[in-house]
Amino acid sequence: MKFRLLLWLLGRLMAKAGRDNPAFQKQLEGKDLVFQLHSLDGKVARHFLVRDQRVSARRGTHPAPAFAIGFRDSAYGYATLTSKNPQLAFMQGIQDKSIQIQGNPALVIWFQGLVKYLKPKKAKKPEKEAA
Repeated sequence: MKFRLLLWLLGRLMAKAGRDNPAFQKQLEGKDLVFQLHSLDGKVARHFLVRDQRVSARRGTHPAPAFAIGFRDSAYGYATLTSKNPQLAFMQGIQDKSIQIQGNPALVIWFQGLVKYLKPKKAKKPEKEAA
């Protein structure tokens, strides 16, 4: 359930960034594709449509995504996407075959670059007043 919710939230965050974040929009320039994140056991799948510098998400699989990232199971997908170092977790998962990539690997790298725009900005600590 957590993985399904995370993928839904990822879609919402990308849709918002596509409307509000110029740097994110720049990454979407010239892209017209569909990509998919799913569990290899087939229980959870969500695909994301990139078109006109916008991202929308739909549940389920897509018949012909440009790339798809499959995680061993939902728990592993959630753990990987929420790890402190997701790039390292991805690399380890690919090496031990817990993550399977289908389609264009260059687009997977592009997707990983998109994710950095979705992290919440850290609140600045209020400065202490001089006494």
